[in-house]
Formats: sequence, structure tokens, C-alpha cells
Amino acid sequence: MKVIFNKTFLFLSIIALVALVGCRKKKDTIATITVVNKISGASVENAKVVLYATSTTGHQAAVTVHDTAYANGNGIAYFNYNDVYQLGQAGVCVLNIKATKDNLSGEGIIKIEEEKTTNANVFLQ
Repeated sequence: MKVIFNKTFLFLSIIALVALVGCRKKKDTIATITVVNKISGASVENAKVVLYATSTTGHQAAVTVHDTAYANGNGIAYFNYNDVYQLGQAGVCVLNIKATKDNLSGEGIIKIEEEKTTNANVFLQ
């Protein structure tokens, strides 16, 4: 009986160890876009920033990312892609950037990296 108890305890201990080591919490996957006036060099607050994917296969239905945020007082717009990225996934996405404020606009591109804060600048002119 003691041998069965010891084997059961050892088995459960190994399962618990694997579960603790094998499961790790996913870190945040964030994109920040800094909007800058190209002429003055000043950050642009309340600029509308859109991140969107463009289909590379011609099938627009496959494109699902299209997010909008407004730049804060420091000219930075934040996007959270925790729901898009899954652990074990290789890469997240490459997105186009379009920023506008009044009659100014600018474009760019950003590669969202998994479990990191990825930064990009867009210059309005």
C-alpha cells in the first residue's frame, strides 16, 4: 500500500511541476504610434490614427485588423494586440498606419512584435 501511495505522490508531483513550468503568462503585445508635425517637429495631440491590414492575396475577407485610436496629449496613440497574439505564434502582423488631424495627414507601416511594445513615428504634413 505504501508503494502505491509513493508512486501516486511522485506522479502527481511530476504533473504539478510540468504544469507550473510549462504554463507561462503571456506578456503584453502593444503598438504605440507617435504623431509628429513634420514642419514644426511638435507632437500632435488628438490626431486620428488608424492601423489596418492590407490583403496580400487579393481576398479582402481574410483581413481582420482595422483599429482606430486618438493620440494623447503627448501625440501617442496606443493599441493593444493581446487578443490577436497567441502564445507560440510566430509573429503577429504588419500593419499600415494612417494618421490625420485637420487638413494634415501621414502614413507609415509597423511590424507588431509578439510580447513587446513596438513603436513607430508618423509625420503629418
